[in-house]
Amino acid sequence: MAHAACDVLGIGPFDEDALYDNLDWLAHRPAVVEDTLFAQRTKTKSVSLFLYEVTSSYVEGTHNELAAFGYNRDGKKGKRQIVIGLRCDDDGHPVSIAVFPGNTQDPQTVAAQLNKIKARFGVTEITFVGDRGMIKGQQIEDLAQHGFHYITAITKPQMEKLLRPGTLQMDLFDQAVAEVLAAEGIRYVLRRNPVRAQEARDTRQAKLATLQTLGAKQNQYLTDHPRANAQGALQKLVARAEKLRIAGWVELALEERVLTLTVNASAQQEAAPLDGCYVLQTDLMPAQAPKEVVHDRYKDLASVEQAFRTCKTAHLEVRPIFVRREARTRAHAVVVMLAYQIIRYLAACWSAFDVTVEEGLHALTTLCLVAVAPPNASSYPCLPTPRDAIARLLHSADITLPKAFSLSGVRVSTRKKLQSERLPQ
Repeated sequence: MAHAACDVLGIGPFDEDALYDNLDWLAHRPAVVEDTLFAQRTKTKSVSLFLYEVTSSYVEGTHNELAAFGYNRDGKKGKRQIVIGLRCDDDGHPVSIAVFPGNTQDPQTVAAQLNKIKARFGVTEITFVGDRGMIKGQQIEDLAQHGFHYITAITKPQMEKLLRPGTLQMDLFDQAVAEVLAAEGIRYVLRRNPVRAQEARDTRQAKLATLQTLGAKQNQYLTDHPRANAQGALQKLVARAEKLRIAGWVELALEERVLTLTVNASAQQEAAPLDGCYVLQTDLMPAQAPKEVVHDRYKDLASVEQAFRTCKTAHLEVRPIFVRREARTRAHAVVVMLAYQIIRYLAACWSAFDVTVEEGLHALTTLCLVAVAPPNASSYPCLPTPRDAIARLLHSADITLPKAFSLSGVRVSTRKKLQSERLPQ
């Protein structure tokens, strides 16, 4: 494909090997790039709260130096992966990215982030926000040693444990946002999400309907096949109930080759009180952050999840990873983070036009150079005046197109077949 990228950017011809060289250059400078961008951003706004989330991305092939089998979030069975940690400020703006071996557990990535914040960014008053799988006992101790605060969530078993002695009370969940100041400076912020509560009830009924349908099919099969193993059919139904996680309030029995399913209403009711409920845990005191602020900052983790969705499934496609060397894998992640910052910038610029970034970029692909051939004169390239809709997109993003082009005829090739010349990457 012929285009004017090299002429607009003022660079010479390149191929995929030049891109590998660029990764090698960046692999030795990620800290410089991140620190520079952080310093620019904090000129107008101080940052004391960081959002942190982890994801994984599968790799192609078997030779990536960081690839390993681990908890797979991509649904790619049999694929090795890498683990990626992304840290954002309280606006959801990416601050830094880190890559870990694919078998690294989420909490094990936290320590490296703490050292980076304190040693490189020079921020002292810090609140670290992570989900319930990220910040656990050891991580809380590490945060305290660094003098950092934290906001996280606790699991359902932990909620039930706090309810038994009365540390938490069920009626607190009926408030918009409630809080409890417990011993040792721990503070709990509670809320019930009515939408999630209804979703939990609907899910429970859907699972029951699934089990009932399977039971009806098994009974019909036993009727049609008198010599079929009825005990085996019961075991299959019990296994499905356990897989659906409803075995605690569903009773299954076999009587005269007929499977029966009975709902234990009281047990079912006992499973429902915490539907839609969640509890946040923090060491921030009310004077440092009101309960509403604690709640909202935890919800801001959604912006990091949005960043991962954009980087993995939309414009940027961080996955799958094709490079092999550890340094290039880390540099690839930095490139994706920088590209995501551009996506965020364009989204902010184009939000007033009710245009997504994908739609805006697609519209810009219609900008094409045309060759003008005047009579008795040499032809020359010209960029026609963009139509109004495209002109608005360019102006809002502060993009000025050059008025004249001097094309060098450079063609960019990033898919050259260089197998005989290329060393393992």
